[in-house]
Amino acid sequence: MIFADRADAGRRLAARLQHVRDERVVVLGRPRGGMPVALEVAHALGAPLDVIVVRKPFLAIGQFHADFSQTADGEVVACVKRAAALSPAAAGIAANADAAVPGSPTAPDEIADEPPARDEVAGGPLVRDEEVEISVGAASIAGRLALPERPIGIVVFAQASGNSRHSPRNRYVANILHQAGLGTLQCDLLTTGEEMNPANVFDIGLLAGRLLAATGWLRTRPDVTGLPVGYFGASTGGAAALWAAAEPGADIAAVTSCGGRPDLASSRLGFVTAPTLLIVGERDNAAPGHNRRAQADLRCESHLAVVPGATLLFDETGTLAVIAGLARDWFASHLAASPRQ
Repeated sequence: MIFADRADAGRRLAARLQHVRDERVVVLGRPRGGMPVALEVAHALGAPLDVIVVRKPFLAIGQFHADFSQTADGEVVACVKRAAALSPAAAGIAANADAAVPGSPTAPDEIADEPPARDEVAGGPLVRDEEVEISVGAASIAGRLALPERPIGIVVFAQASGNSRHSPRNRYVANILHQAGLGTLQCDLLTTGEEMNPANVFDIGLLAGRLLAATGWLRTRPDVTGLPVGYFGASTGGAAALWAAAEPGADIAAVTSCGGRPDLASSRLGFVTAPTLLIVGERDNAAPGHNRRAQADLRCESHLAVVPGATLLFDETGTLAVIAGLARDWFASHLAASPRQ
């Protein structure tokens, strides 16, 4: 089921909750994106609305929405106040709405699973930040190209989903790279329809082929001509990045695989020549083993970084900043040292 937007999702959820309409119900919305959904439910049930800060049970809930643009703090406050106008029981909640929004001086500590993405770099805004469409054979995939002034290289994000370029987490990592003078192409290797088939997400050959096609498209652009290219991939995107980097003539300057499944590219690992950084969580039950075995198969410069306290999704407070810093340092050192192509 695909929702038009968060409001549509809320209305559909409310329709399934009419059996509790006459009960004493309080609707809790998760900031920021959960609030527009919760508002529709509260309105339909005639119930008060409040804010709850929790950790993020979903990987890519945005894949089920046609419009999943980010929700601003002001919109969260507006949702609570609109609910108060519809339900007197919520009036007291609305009076404290500004303090309940994460990031305000009196708010509880925010779980750092959706860090703010600032589309600028130290010293000034990006000189280019645009949505692009890339032909990959019979299909067309979407991407987001961002360039700081005088970039030292460009990092292509290998993302095995149809909307990851809008993810606040990916945008956060990209912004950290921008601050180091690196351009980024956040590339969704599957269309929204294709990612609904789980087999496509694990088709590493398909993902790698798409990544190589996107890299070829990138290298035809005059504004990035000659810049060294690196790959950043998470989960199966990490395997796709390594598979693509192993192809003859790929000429990739560095690879970072975060929480990835490099074992899914095991037949190609011995051909990778790009310096490779493997990042895993200390408390991830499976990834450290997969990555250690993969590192043993690599014949290039490699490093395995273990993030203390992190689990599979790296959703613990502060872990995303660690990942972004590791990737930034790896790409900055290897792409800056790479000759222009």
